[in-house]
Amino acid sequence: MKKLTLVLSTAICACLLQACGGNTKNDSKATADSVNATKDTSATASIGVEKGDAAFATEAASGGMVEVVLAKMVQAKGSDAQVKAFADKMVADHTKANDELKDIAKSKSITLPPVPGADEQKIIDKLSKKTGKDLDKAYVDDMVDDHKNDVKKFTDATKNVKDADLNAFATKTLPVLQMHLDMITKIHDSMK
Repeated sequence: MKKLTLVLSTAICACLLQACGGNTKNDSKATADSVNATKDTSATASIGVEKGDAAFATEAASGGMVEVVLAKMVQAKGSDAQVKAFADKMVADHTKANDELKDIAKSKSITLPPVPGADEQKIIDKLSKKTGKDLDKAYVDDMVDDHKNDVKKFTDATKNVKDADLNAFATKTLPVLQMHLDMITKIHDSMK
């Protein structure tokens, strides 16, 4: 009975979101956040973490996915060897982190977005139109900005996320993100 209630609650929420035509219409991250919020308020379909912790998880998942997508794009269409080497590192490190986050989310009943969110998709679309040196430069510029933001978000998460497993994930991932920022900043500076 609980499973049926969960399925019906999720289906109703999804239908309402689609019917409203709000900004969650084509945004998997916003949809996941909304589903998590519904779980948070339902007595039969509870989520295992606080709302803010679930929001951190959905944002980290979306960001991690876009890292892998962009890195694979650079591996295929980029031209600079050091940028491609950085992209290789992104695929390896972010795939590992994404898998770890999926496991935590599953154990906490957190719905993660299946694809990058709308804002992240805009970046993918923008960079997908570029090749060679143009792609390398745009990717490097984006990775510098992105990793600055990631380091800040994960630093905040280590202080504010209450769930022990998600906090441990943020704490474990933060030094890796800082290393990525240091690497891409050096690449950025060498390309000037």
